[in-house]
Amino acid sequence: MATKPDTIKILASHREEIFASHANLYVTVKGSSVVSGNEAMKKAREVSQLVEALTRFGLSPEAVQLLGVHIETASGALLKSSSATYRLRIRVEKLDQLADLLDIIASQKNATLERIEWKYPDEAAGERGLESAIAKGKAKAQKVAAAMGVKLLGVYDFNESTFDEERPLPYPKRAVLMRSVAAQAAEPSLDMDIQHSKTIQVNVEIWYRVSSF
Repeated sequence: MATKPDTIKILASHREEIFASHANLYVTVKGSSVVSGNEAMKKAREVSQLVEALTRFGLSPEAVQLLGVHIETASGALLKSSSATYRLRIRVEKLDQLADLLDIIASQKNATLERIEWKYPDEAAGERGLESAIAKGKAKAQKVAAAMGVKLLGVYDFNESTFDEERPLPYPKRAVLMRSVAAQAAEPSLDMDIQHSKTIQVNVEIWYRVSSF
């Protein structure tokens, strides 16, 4: 049975906050008619009203995408009177417009914001954090070894873990306007917080082989 060499255990970490570059808004719209395909963007009245409001604000029509249509029937048969729920994804490139766009969505009677998906520009943050944590661990090991009067001989074992903090998304109340309040207010407002950053932390555990104590 092999004998474990003399080792020292070093813990190090790197923590970094990353800000979102854009966001996707997932919205459902209750429609009073059934229209499929891209025609729904123009011919489904409730959907077209939302799209018109968004484009009037300045959003590109291409930023609004129809993801799916769910047909609702009371009798089990498809009738002209059947209603539908339209699922939309709205891409927001300029986050300084986000609050205004959320107000526009909330002001539409049949629209509901389901969730916000934050997008981040720096996908290499985890790798960068790992490199930084390893460098910190090596520097720390050298200091510990010098203080103990031993030499570093190499790495005996290595473990790493990454914590990607995606803060709780702020839509527990589905971001719907309180109609009684909206009726009194000059401007619509949302009962939600807006955040667009997350923290990534990389932790490393390094066992260094050292010369005899």
